[in-house]
Amino acid sequence: MALTRTVTELAEYLGGIVRGDGETVISGLGTLETAGPGTLTFLANPRYAAKVAETAAGAVLMAPGGERYGRTAIEVANPYLGFAKLLTMFYTAPHEALGVLPSANIDESATVGEGCSIYPGACVGRNVVVGNRSVVYAGAVLYDNVIIGDDCIIHANAVVRERCRIGSRCIIQPGAVIGSDGFGYAPDGNDYYRIPQIGIVILEDDVEIGANSCIDRAAVEVTRIGRGTKLDNLVQIAHNCQIGENCMIVSQVGISGSTKIGNHVTLAGQVGVAGHLTIGDNVLVGAQSGVPSSLPANAAYSGTPTMPHKEWLKSAMVVPRLPELKKTVSALEKRVAELEATLKQISQER
Repeated sequence: MALTRTVTELAEYLGGIVRGDGETVISGLGTLETAGPGTLTFLANPRYAAKVAETAAGAVLMAPGGERYGRTAIEVANPYLGFAKLLTMFYTAPHEALGVLPSANIDESATVGEGCSIYPGACVGRNVVVGNRSVVYAGAVLYDNVIIGDDCIIHANAVVRERCRIGSRCIIQPGAVIGSDGFGYAPDGNDYYRIPQIGIVILEDDVEIGANSCIDRAAVEVTRIGRGTKLDNLVQIAHNCQIGENCMIVSQVGISGSTKIGNHVTLAGQVGVAGHLTIGDNVLVGAQSGVPSSLPANAAYSGTPTMPHKEWLKSAMVVPRLPELKKTVSALEKRVAELEATLKQISQER
């Protein structure tokens, strides 16, 4: 049965204020362009405020004081966050506890908590612990001695290698690998001797790992991903890295070994970070930047090599003009040479 709520009920849930008809019934969510009667939409960016006048939505979630064009509205401080919470309410059903399904391969020494679902084709190794209400989908592999916390979701074909530890409420998307060997080799003449990677990976509570991301186990000790940190798809975290809490690491970021990243750090897409350096708390690094050295806290950086973001913006504005500047400099060099020749001739005539 489809979920329905009145605008007043939704406002109470979000801690918002109703403007208009609080008895309007909402049965779904949509965008400003696609929402229809009985559907709630949201306005997070003031640039699109005029679309509120055009939308057919039954109600609009928006910031306080905005023009609602006669529409029923719920005013909240953060409409984007409010909409995310309503998406969860309307469309995210709790996982049904299915137990261990046929064809799941679970070692007899493993411990599976209450309310779990282990799907066909999942492989759970020796002495593994799977916490309560966790889900392990088809093709996922938990190597020996892995510990999975409560309310985790391990999606299809994800791998958690031996002895790694996953906190509670973690989500590992399809194809991700937790605890792959770190990239370590000792030169041996013309050859390379493989260094055993004997450490582990620890994901703290509420961490999410994107599809096909790889987190290398430590050479010794621990590679750690802090509480609440979110990794996008195709992210590489090398061995012995320490990632702080509530970081956002976007697609195709690569972080080299033994780097320490503080709390609330954002690395935008395709950022490359060198090894053995430190990035302070509350740092933002812009897309496609290269980070060759440590970055102090509480600042934004961009470029390769990284520099303060405002300086990079000034530099970026110059780049399209380089061909013109080159012509100008060449012309000036020619004029200077001509002036020098003239002055030399005058000097000789004297």
